[in-house]
Amino acid sequence: MVAVPRLVIAAPASGCGKTTVACGLMAALRARGLAVSGHKVGPDYIDPGYHALATGRPPRNLDPFLCGEDLIAPLFRHGAAGARVAVIEGVMGLFDGVDPALGLDPDYGSTAHVARLLGAPVVLVVDAARAGRSVAALAAGFAGFDPRIPVAGVILNRVASDRHEWLLREALAGIGLPVYGAIRRTEGIITPSRHLGLIPAAERESPARQAIDRMGVLVAASCDLDALLALARETPALPAASWTPPPAPSAHPAPVVAVAGGAAFTFGYTEQAELLAAAGARVAPFDPLRDEDLPAGTAGLILGGGFPEMHAAGLSANQRLREQVGALAARGAPVAAECAGLLYLARTLDDLPMCGVLDVRAAMTPTLVLGYRQAVAVTDSVLARAGDVLHGHEFHRTAAVPAAGDPPAWQLGSGQLEGHVAGSVIASYLHTHWAGHPAAAARFTAACAKVLTP
Repeated sequence: MVAVPRLVIAAPASGCGKTTVACGLMAALRARGLAVSGHKVGPDYIDPGYHALATGRPPRNLDPFLCGEDLIAPLFRHGAAGARVAVIEGVMGLFDGVDPALGLDPDYGSTAHVARLLGAPVVLVVDAARAGRSVAALAAGFAGFDPRIPVAGVILNRVASDRHEWLLREALAGIGLPVYGAIRRTEGIITPSRHLGLIPAAERESPARQAIDRMGVLVAASCDLDALLALARETPALPAASWTPPPAPSAHPAPVVAVAGGAAFTFGYTEQAELLAAAGARVAPFDPLRDEDLPAGTAGLILGGGFPEMHAAGLSANQRLREQVGALAARGAPVAAECAGLLYLARTLDDLPMCGVLDVRAAMTPTLVLGYRQAVAVTDSVLARAGDVLHGHEFHRTAAVPAAGDPPAWQLGSGQLEGHVAGSVIASYLHTHWAGHPAAAARFTAACAKVLTP
């Protein structure tokens, strides 16, 4: 059994520099000629897009709530196949897990939880901008909070000067915690944000690549890469077998499943396309902002998440494609839409015409809706049978009116009805990770194959 060297980049809280350090470390190790696998704890779609630029490999998420904790090690092994080292970026603070209202241990889904499941050491990124010796107290508290979590050392971020660095290192030496790097305050790396976090890399690919290159140079100059590699190589082999997309009965001819991408539809998990292919589909990516036609032979359509509200004018202007999407749905072809996809299928988005598949009007709001959801399928659809239980998450600042159709798609744990089922169309705000619900790919592909059957 081959061990994949790995380590987790964590922090006491959001905003300490995890993404900069994780992406910079991936880029720096890749620049050394190593095949690097990048992973993100939690449901976030945006950071993995930067990981993909840094590693040149597909992005991967590790989320126990969406997929189940038993799949974390297998999904990791699958995503890291062929890599010489893996870097796992944490989520929020090291010990921040799910909302206790979900009935789970508050540690569940945390970076610490995933580190335990992977047997991976943790390197804590500490923002030292306004601290001196107190950094050691903070690090000692995190290192001692849960004896199951091996906090192996720290990387100091936003260090002001040589004198500041010396004070920090002396304090940390006093508690026996190694310092793997000290990164100075740097203004030249810009990763701009907006209402849902960083702007996705797919929307600013050239500047994003430049930022990744600068992060790699910065980390290589500021951190002890040899020591970090040595730490990663101390990890044992994982006993779990690698995850493999379950095969389904082959459909002849294989249905073409069009999957929206581009700047407006950047939210998706890599395993979805792998599951569709294993189920017998031919996955055909397209960009609703650029392509005026659906892929040739499209028998089904997947519209994932993203930022259609930022690109509403461009989506609306592509009338030819909007009409094709409407005609496809009217013919009874399966359509599965999550969040951005729901908005695209609506009659209007911020008063601009969309596809009109659903009698829904959507608009931006000042309210952020964010969190994990337990959902039960209310209605049979191309993704689930009535009564199926799924785990998902919401992440948006828009509102769709009405919020649920007749019939609705889901009933959330709160009792709220959500989403729309209309013929072979299912659309809702619920994001799901299909590795946690592999039957969805087989069910969707089988429904697409029926479209091709005389």
